[in-house]
This record gives sequence, C-alpha cells and structure tokens, in this order.
Amino acid sequence: MATHRIERIDGQIQRELSLLLRQKVKDSRIQEASISVTKVKTAPDLKTAVVYVSIFGSDEEKKEVLAALQKASGYFRSAVGKILKTHSTPAFTFKIDDSVEYGMHIDSILKDLHESGQVSEELPEEE
Repeated sequence: MATHRIERIDGQIQRELSLLLRQKVKDSRIQEASISVTKVKTAPDLKTAVVYVSIFGSDEEKKEVLAALQKASGYFRSAVGKILKTHSTPAFTFKIDDSVEYGMHIDSILKDLHESGQVSEELPEEE
C-alpha cells in the first residue's frame, strides 16, 4: 500500500516539475534547453527524491543545465510543496537520464542493419 502512495506522489511531482520547467523558471539556461522529466524516485520516508531528466544537447550543455537545475532545487521544492498534500516535501536531486538517447542509438543501429540487409523485417514465427 505504501508503494502505491509513493508512485502517486512520484507522478504528481513529475507533473508539477514538468509544468514548472515549462512555465515558471526564469533561468535562461533552463528555458533554452530541451528538458523532459522522465522519472521521479521518492524515498519511502519522503525526505529525498531523485529526479531523472532528459536533456538534449552536448555534454557541456547537459552539465550546465544540470547545475542550474540543482541550484534551483530549493525553488522547485518550495513550489511543489505548495501543491503536494504531504507533511514534508522531498529534497530534489537531479540526474541525467540517458535512456532516450540510448533508445535512439539502438534504433539507428537496427536501421543500419536493416538497410544493409543483415536483418530481415519479418519476425520469426512462434512454434
């Protein structure tokens, strides 16, 4: 039962942070970047939450945006705390989620294999 509650809180935090990033943040490094909140993992005691973000750009741009997000984490905590219906609001730690880029990389590999004729488009039949 507690895990279902944490999952709901994770979803609410993810939605609110996404909205804040799109509409309220005034830092130009964050405004100009293409950022997506992909996942939130809140600790069971609601003291901390790891926020996974997908940032498109060079490694240097990613580090700069990640530093800006971490610097603004107090603002995010305060803003989310006004909406979240819990006793305490978790402290946010931001981490880069490379799963989207990894998926695009795998997709390009499969496309190259398909174009070179090494992989057929048909799926094997199940017996």
